[in-house]
Amino acid sequence: MSNLVQRAITGALFAFVVLGSIFWDPYAQALVFSVIMVIGLLEFYNMFNKHEIVRVSKEIGLFIGIFIFSLLVGVSFEWLPIISILFIFPLFFTLILAEMWRQKRYPVLNISVMVFGIIYIVIPFFLTIDLNLRNTSFLPSIVGMYILIWTNDSFAYLTGKYFGKRKLFERISPKKTWEGTIGGIVFTLLFGYIIGTWINEGEVVFWIVSAIIIAPCAIFGDLLESLFKRSLNIKDTGKILPGHGGILDRFDATLFATPFFYCWAMFYAYF
Repeated sequence: MSNLVQRAITGALFAFVVLGSIFWDPYAQALVFSVIMVIGLLEFYNMFNKHEIVRVSKEIGLFIGIFIFSLLVGVSFEWLPIISILFIFPLFFTLILAEMWRQKRYPVLNISVMVFGIIYIVIPFFLTIDLNLRNTSFLPSIVGMYILIWTNDSFAYLTGKYFGKRKLFERISPKKTWEGTIGGIVFTLLFGYIIGTWINEGEVVFWIVSAIIIAPCAIFGDLLESLFKRSLNIKDTGKILPGHGGILDRFDATLFATPFFYCWAMFYAYF
């Protein structure tokens, strides 16, 4: 019970900081999400500290990741011309070139992990900032996305806890069940309908489709993070959030769902 209370308090405070920064000001969101992104990227690289083969250069990965994130955010805020994005390509090749001087045994694996970390963490956090800058709805679309992700997570846990019998993917996540997964999807669709009907009126189709996209993406994101931790034999990615673990433990579903939701939001706005 004490752990449940701790999780609830930490989750509430964290949600307040995340959503509060989004509602307050785009600059506040950019600042908060930049800090979270850096911590998340560091957690990702730290997961390989005790790996027998992979030897990641956290300094190089963080430098390149922060540089790329700064470029993308600068373009979104129109601080930098859009042509600045071209610098991303030589930056990636600089990362590859730096591995030549490290003289590690498996350079291809090291490069792959560093590049994947940047794509997996930096890009989704940038997309949340860019999407909020484009917002025109009463409830910001990025807030709606978080509500649907957290709805799926919460109700999948509750329905799985009380009704779960059939394992979803026991090899990766032994506690997840089909009943919990279906329960999470149903309630996510319900909340999507509520947002589109009573909060952002006239956007029912957008939010129903968003729920259809977000629910499975959130599940896959959670499973992917579980796969990483199980393969690396670690329980949590960090300890910064009492009762939850690390930033990646809290954002696992978001990292996977954000690119898909962003594409859908852009497609919907375009047509």
